[in-house]
Amino acid sequence: MDFSPTDNGCTRGIQCTADINGQCPNELKAQGGCNNPCTVFKTDQYCCNNSGSCGPTDFSRFFKVRCPDAYSYPEDDQTSTFTCPTGTNYRVVFCPNDPTCLVSILDQMYHVAC
Repeated sequence: MDFSPTDNGCTRGIQCTADINGQCPNELKAQGGCNNPCTVFKTDQYCCNNSGSCGPTDFSRFFKVRCPDAYSYPEDDQTSTFTCPTGTNYRVVFCPNDPTCLVSILDQMYHVAC
C-alpha cells in the first residue's frame, strides 16, 4: 500500500509493498488476512495497556522489517510518527508493485459482499 499526501505542504507518506498476508506468522493468521497480536493474545505485552513502558516484540519486528514506514507498536521509533495539516488530501494505492493484487482484493470484496 502507498499512502501519500497530495497537497497542503505535507511531503511525508508511508509505503509498504510487502505481502503481509502471504507472510503472516501462523499465530496471527485470520481468514483473508493477518491479525495484530493484541487482537489475538489480548495481553499487556502486545496491547500496551499498562502504564509502564511498552517495547517491541517479535511480532512488531516482523511488521517493522517488512514495512519500515509503518508504526508497529505504541512506542515505536520517531521515524514512524508524523502529522500532516488538517485538510490534507491523500492518494491511496493498493498493491503499487503488483497489478495482480488488485484482482485478489476485488475478488475478496466480492465474496464478502455476496
